[in-house]
Amino acid sequence: MTAKSLLDAFDCSPDRLKSLVADTISGADDGELFLEYREGEALVFDDGRLKTASFNTDQGFGLRAVAGEASGYAHSSELSEASLRRAADAVSTVKDGYSGNLATAPTGTNQRLYGDENPITSPGFEEKAKLLQEIDGWLRAKDPRVRQVTASLAASWQHVEIVRADGQIARDIRPLVRVNVSVMVGDGDRQETGSYGMGGRKSFGEFLAEDSWQFAASEALRQALVNLEAVPAPAGTFDIVLANGWPGVMLHEAVGHGLEGDFNRKKTSAFAGLMGEQVAAKGVTVVDDGTISERRGSLTIDDEGTPSGRNVLIEDGKLVGYMQDRQNARLMGMAPTGNGRRESYAHEPMPRMTNTYMTGGDRTPEEIIASVKKGIYAVSFGGGQVDITSGKFVFGCTEAYMIEDGKVTQPVKGAMLIGNGPDAMHRVSMVGNDMTLDNGIGMCGKAGQGVPVGVGQPHLRMDQMTVGGTQT
Repeated sequence: MTAKSLLDAFDCSPDRLKSLVADTISGADDGELFLEYREGEALVFDDGRLKTASFNTDQGFGLRAVAGEASGYAHSSELSEASLRRAADAVSTVKDGYSGNLATAPTGTNQRLYGDENPITSPGFEEKAKLLQEIDGWLRAKDPRVRQVTASLAASWQHVEIVRADGQIARDIRPLVRVNVSVMVGDGDRQETGSYGMGGRKSFGEFLAEDSWQFAASEALRQALVNLEAVPAPAGTFDIVLANGWPGVMLHEAVGHGLEGDFNRKKTSAFAGLMGEQVAAKGVTVVDDGTISERRGSLTIDDEGTPSGRNVLIEDGKLVGYMQDRQNARLMGMAPTGNGRRESYAHEPMPRMTNTYMTGGDRTPEEIIASVKKGIYAVSFGGGQVDITSGKFVFGCTEAYMIEDGKVTQPVKGAMLIGNGPDAMHRVSMVGNDMTLDNGIGMCGKAGQGVPVGVGQPHLRMDQMTVGGTQT
């Protein structure tokens, strides 16, 4: 598939298609025709063999009309005038008895945040499979305690076009790659794991260079060996130091989702009605930025055609903004922020994060750690659970250590960080000067839809947080 217009795949002229879209949306407040073509490839090398290899293509359209708080949506994998007409008949019912004012289309830019090269085409399948086998062999030779290795490569190439009622067309071509290495080590009956991943909106190039994949493999092995020496984490209330980068996933879940427009419009967020209020400690600034070149969560335009932006959500502890799609922005009297995202043509857009992070402060990581008499140093997180309405969260640490008398000491396992998002943000007492984004591995779920995202933060100190572990 080349980067030619997706309108050409229909069995009718582009003008006829645009006319049908205009008729469908006429009388509504907003709407669009979303067209998508996607290629995807994934290889998984597990337990000494190539376990999974897949390649797929998918294409289709989603047609939407928005009337007030309601929307009509229909989608199909068949790109034909007949299927589009059937979709239009279904979608148009949302306008029955409604007379709206059509929203102004997004203003385009010449910004390009990533190239349009298809990462699936290079390197070839055989070379990728050989590399995964090499990673497996390299790790097994590195340490006799290695019992299992899982290495994977995944890539996608997505071409989207958004056709609006006035005939305006916005296009975006989105490459995406990810490399993951997971290692299980053992000593007697005890087994522990470690993992490391990296990726972005670019070709595989830098990620498959020998020094790059060896670093990833070494980090996965290092984490596994650390966990092999870990003792059960204590339970109780401790001062916590969060490492920079990936631990920003806690910020993403515990705070980020609560700052999406739909939850605040419906007043189901713990942050609803708090615009302008102090919702975090002074010094805490949280940003969602979809404009960072080649990052996993970045978008030249969102899935409604709005250019991505750098949106400040919390500034020096005060709530100053939400992430918005077009519908929720209109209903709340705000401007769209470029956060209208969807998993595919089969899904409606909704407010979603892009790259969400806390900006840096003025403390060094060493100062922050040295300030803690007894606490936990959380270097990496695994899965977590969050209740948007209450803000309550639980996160499991995949790499953590005790801090005793200002020094990092014994690794611990089983540490669970428990808290409430708004409350936790008030407990930030020190902000590091080493903000960094994660390595390009984030995936965010919401309402059954998954989209790639980025997270990040500097080192942080959070005072007197609840830690679930082994009671002492």
